[in-house]
Amino acid sequence: MIGRYVQGRVYVFVDVANVLYAQKRLGWRVSYERLKSYFERECDLRKIIAYAGSFEANLKQRKFLDMLEIVGYEVRVKEVKKIRVARDKYIWKGNLDVELALDMVELRDDYDTAVLISGDSDFAIVLEKLKVAGKKVVVISTRGRVAKELIERSTKYIDLRRLRCEVSQ
Repeated sequence: MIGRYVQGRVYVFVDVANVLYAQKRLGWRVSYERLKSYFERECDLRKIIAYAGSFEANLKQRKFLDMLEIVGYEVRVKEVKKIRVARDKYIWKGNLDVELALDMVELRDDYDTAVLISGDSDFAIVLEKLKVAGKKVVVISTRGRVAKELIERSTKYIDLRRLRCEVSQ
């Protein structure tokens, strides 16, 4: 299906945290191996990059990140930080939005179509810049978890639910 909306060389940019939230909402899991295979079948996939926050001591997560590399993803990782927001209250932060956005812009000469798997509105300005540069941009996310700014600025929006039979575990 995605083959209808892309042209030329395709790079896929995967916001792993966003996929995690989507999975919780949908009640099914994405197989990253099947996701990559889907793109390989449907288009001229040149690169697929996953962006993930990491807990150094989490062995389950380390295995996940290793699996991504084994099946052919380039993996960008940043250690998650514990940030104190009140006396006894902390939040965990491991956001790679800036790295993902920079890659989309800096690598733009290497692809004709970018596929962004995220629903984060922070990427709206990046989509604008890429479209001005003549790039197609396809956004994959889920209704209720995708910013309207992304839908408006993308060449095509695809709800992840439409790909379930192709990419679920």
